[in-house]
Amino acid sequence: MVIINMMNKFRWQFYSHSNQFFYTFLLLVFVCLGNASSNAQMPASKTSTEIYAQLKKLNVLGSVLYIAAHPDDENNSFLPYLAKEKNYRTAYLSLTRGDGGQNLIGSEQGVELGLIRTQELLAARRMDGAEQYFSSAYEFGFSKTSDETLRFWNRQKVLADIVWVIRKFQPDIIINRFPGDARAGHGNHSSSAILSQEAFVAAADPKRFPEQLALGVEPWQAKRLLWNTFNFGGANTTNENQLKIDAGIYNALLGKSYGEIGGEARSMHKSQGEGRPRRKGPLYEYFVSLGGDTAKNDLMDGVVTNWTRIPNDGLTIQTSINELIKSFDFENPGKSVEPLVELYKLVQRISYKGTWWYQKKAEIEELIIACSGIFAEATTDVEYAV
Repeated sequence: MVIINMMNKFRWQFYSHSNQFFYTFLLLVFVCLGNASSNAQMPASKTSTEIYAQLKKLNVLGSVLYIAAHPDDENNSFLPYLAKEKNYRTAYLSLTRGDGGQNLIGSEQGVELGLIRTQELLAARRMDGAEQYFSSAYEFGFSKTSDETLRFWNRQKVLADIVWVIRKFQPDIIINRFPGDARAGHGNHSSSAILSQEAFVAAADPKRFPEQLALGVEPWQAKRLLWNTFNFGGANTTNENQLKIDAGIYNALLGKSYGEIGGEARSMHKSQGEGRPRRKGPLYEYFVSLGGDTAKNDLMDGVVTNWTRIPNDGLTIQTSINELIKSFDFENPGKSVEPLVELYKLVQRISYKGTWWYQKKAEIEELIIACSGIFAEATTDVEYAV
């Protein structure tokens, strides 16, 4: 155990069940303090299978942004397929927080309901492994048309929000849940598609929303924009000539299919009564190209999703990660700490300093903590401290 005194008020205590602790202590003090200051507690300990899955994800550099209007509009079986089967960095952008929806668990409405639905959405993301984003759009209730919705919303502000997320997240692929017409069934739904198509183009144009460029983002052109067609609510927009993907695959490391994970994630939307069965077996998803290069065989057609997309040093890093995966000891994850630290140093030195550099450095830090079995707690001798 190591105790650090801070300002004579707090003692930080770090514990590790790994013999490799002192290889990483100097690196992890900063990481642990940063995590502990921004969160009430350190992340929960990970099992060996969770660590192994995270190691495999470390070797994948592909990203997908899924866009719709509300909490519970996301495709709950497809998000975990992207995040846990394909190991893509995956995010859902909900334009609203669901402020205008129903509430089956209480009396809260409006902003208060939006807070509840935000937490339900975050709970679903903890299950499916995707990240979560929002825009400033407010759900004002049911809307019959996109014209009505876009009059109520600040169209340019919400468009700027979407462009910001695209430039910040830098997705290779963007997927809309809904079409931009009446088939969407709700003015908010169709508006999310209309604005997404505009943002797909605008995000790559430095003349659009140039004020964002001074805040650390760059113009970004996603490879393609797709619509995830559907068969629900009495409408079937799927067709066998569309790109077809089976998202119902069973993941042996998780002991679940993505249909089961999707059912669990969907059931987090408690205020909407959105409980779903944990489905097993094939779950086919269909896609239509709306912009960019057409996808013929796979969502990522034409996209390099491994470390070779990083100039000069990518192949060396990929080789190191392959060795880490191959030598991983499920009974003693601590053996991976020292090579993970060496990998961190290697990534730290490379000339590339783009989005993937920051993302993968953070993933390596998380893996070092997980393999070391470190957790931290803060205590104080005084009842009150500022």
